[in-house]
Amino acid sequence: MRAAIRRAAALLLAAALAGLLAAAPAQAAGYRYWSFWKWSGGSWSYQQVGPAVAVPADGAVDGWRFAVSPDGGKDAAVPGGAGEFAALCAGTPAEEGRKRVGVVLDFGTAGDSASGETPPAPRSACASVPAAATSAEVLAAVAPPLRYDGGGMLCAIAGYPRAGCGEQLGSGPAAPAPAEDDGPDLGLLAGGALVALIAAGAVRQARRRR
Repeated sequence: MRAAIRRAAALLLAAALAGLLAAAPAQAAGYRYWSFWKWSGGSWSYQQVGPAVAVPADGAVDGWRFAVSPDGGKDAAVPGGAGEFAALCAGTPAEEGRKRVGVVLDFGTAGDSASGETPPAPRSACASVPAAATSAEVLAAVAPPLRYDGGGMLCAIAGYPRAGCGEQLGSGPAAPAPAEDDGPDLGLLAGGALVALIAAGAVRQARRRR
């Protein structure tokens, strides 16, 4: 009888744990899109505004990366390589009333590309544009043709990709865990306690029926 009780409790415990695992949060969705960056302090920083709004200063560097990334901006794949203005615009002379802005284009990997397309090699350029030009105008000056969707989202740079625009690709990389708390997961502890109570109750109930 005791063996039967132990087996019943073990089965109940396993079923409860399986339910807890099934209720775990799903992974964040992945999207295929061009993310927008700026070179700042020796590294890439995600742009918090769109290219039609951003107005880079003379000497700034814009970066673009095509990749499958989670939704949420700062967790997107960064452009490969550095964005040093002096190296990018060394061959472009300064002009009165105009500004120079470096541009780094990273077309991503074959794994990021849509079916049947091969990503072009990464490249860089230096745009000489009017002082009030936006990042969208900077990009249009050095990497046409650009393609936008009806909502103004940038879909293609230099004609890549030929089709698609920010499409969702199902489950992508999981969202990062909060960094501010390294203690135990209270939800898991509560779930474990509940499982233990259920198992104990099953044992007591079985004993009463002996």
